This record gives sequence, C-alpha cells and structure tokens, in this order.
Amino acid sequence: MPKVPESTKSSLAYKLSDRARERWPQLTSVDVAHRASFAYVTGTLADGQQLPLCRLRYGGSASIWGFAIYRASHHDYQPSMLPSGATAGSPE
Repeated sequence: MPKVPESTKSSLAYKLSDRARERWPQLTSVDVAHRASFAYVTGTLADGQQLPLCRLRYGGSASIWGFAIYRASHHDYQPSMLPSGATAGSPE
C-alpha cells in the first residue's frame, strides 16, 4: 500500500472541509485521521456530536481515492461506488 505524502494529507483535509462548507452547513468541522493508506473522515455537528462519514483509500495520487461509506448499523465501512459508477476518484 502506498504511503500518503504529507502534502496530500493537507490537501485532502482542505478539499474535504471546503466541500463540506458548500454542501453540509450543519457540520461545524470535518476531521481526517490517517492510518496507513486510509483516511477516516468524521464530521462534527454544532452540539459536538461526531459522525463517522467515510473511509478513503489512497490510490497513489492526490486525485485518486477509493471510497467506503460508514455503516452505523454495522459499525464498519462498506466499499462503495462513486455517483459516476467508478470505484475510485476525486475525494470531494
């Protein structure tokens, strides 16, 4: 698994926060935790409640990430397709 460069980690956090401001104003912040080639994305509501949102898998480029949605019913991540039908793409 390729390691995520520090510059890509910073870029990802910025892109996701920017997108969240546009699309999900109820989130006060979006946090990204990196483990190996994965990025775990968590949203925070105004009352402080944290919601796991998704897991991204680094694909070797800042613009290629696999996507898995968080399933609260199972407390896990389910690999998913993007709206385009692709299994990997831009993080935002």
